[in-house]
Amino acid sequence: MVIKVIEPQPTMAKEPKVKAKRPRGTGSLYKQPGSKIWWVQFRQHGQRFRESTGTDNLRKAESYLRDKLAEVSLGTYSPRASQVTVAELVEAKLTADRNNARKDVKTSVGRWNLHLKGALGHVKARDLSSALLGKYVERRLADGAPNGTVNRELSLVRASFHAARRQGLLRSVPFFPMLKEPPARHGFLRDDQYQALATACTAEGLWLRSMFEVAYAFGWRRAELKSLKVGQLDFPAKTIRLYDTKNASGRVVVMTQKVEELLTACCEGKGPDDFVFTRDGKPIVEYRKAWERARDAAGCPGLLLHDLRRTAVRNLRRLGVSESVAMKISGHKTANMFKRYDIVSEDDIRDASARLDKKQIDHSSAIANPPGDLSEEKLKVQVVMAQ
Repeated sequence: MVIKVIEPQPTMAKEPKVKAKRPRGTGSLYKQPGSKIWWVQFRQHGQRFRESTGTDNLRKAESYLRDKLAEVSLGTYSPRASQVTVAELVEAKLTADRNNARKDVKTSVGRWNLHLKGALGHVKARDLSSALLGKYVERRLADGAPNGTVNRELSLVRASFHAARRQGLLRSVPFFPMLKEPPARHGFLRDDQYQALATACTAEGLWLRSMFEVAYAFGWRRAELKSLKVGQLDFPAKTIRLYDTKNASGRVVVMTQKVEELLTACCEGKGPDDFVFTRDGKPIVEYRKAWERARDAAGCPGLLLHDLRRTAVRNLRRLGVSESVAMKISGHKTANMFKRYDIVSEDDIRDASARLDKKQIDHSSAIANPPGDLSEEKLKVQVVMAQ
């Protein structure tokens, strides 16, 4: 028989926790065995909570603990805040947008699913930093994304963080490194281009000619044009009513003679629930190819249907329509946004100079031929003063 002797193994002493001295009742700071990261421990309503500070710097860890104790004293501390992810915050924001029937929720969902979710969704909200966001921006720019697109993506995440902060789930929001965007578009249709483009739109069909005229006259958005239904038109009163608009405020306009003629033809044989602009009996969904053919044929390369919004605002202001009335027609909610669309062209500047010339000529004529009887000496004084 072989007897195997098992020698006793030396026992390893358990490494103790490293603790930082703190006054009693103000929580505690400690390091787990073998770790350099400081952890905090504190109580709320008699329940003990532990969280990692994510740093090996004692001063930063103490600041983290002070913040947590402040939240406990104010009653705003949430155990979930340290575990919630960016994905949870954004999904909560998208749910709120759906419940509020926001029109841009579909676009926001696309931005989140295409790029943001895979890059930032797994990150803990408390760990999202400007440095991490900067790396995301760098990667998106390397993919060829325009600055404006990247900014819209960051805006979605930023809005989600601000919503969470208002709900008390987060205490602070990180700085979001937004990019500089190119100036807003300044394209518009000149008066001498109108007839050529109207003719080219007619060649594409009554629907495009009518959409063009309404956009040119009132500066409406493409979504407002495509969703327009026959029941919103009151031909005896010559009015059009919009209900479902981008800024959620309805409005009414009076048709011009040309708009009335074209819309009458578009609505012939249709019911109140039918769409005004149709092609082969179907609502207009995609119009870009037909528009591009029309604009190129008219010699207006690069002109967008949305540029007619600027054109309408510019025309209304040139005709002397007050800013408040023009805003009600075009649907601009703020004066700042309206002024972005109030484009001043070189022709406008030339017209201003011509008016100044006329004023100067009238002024000189008044000096050369003063009203009433003036003595020669007084006349000389006036001429000298004018010079």
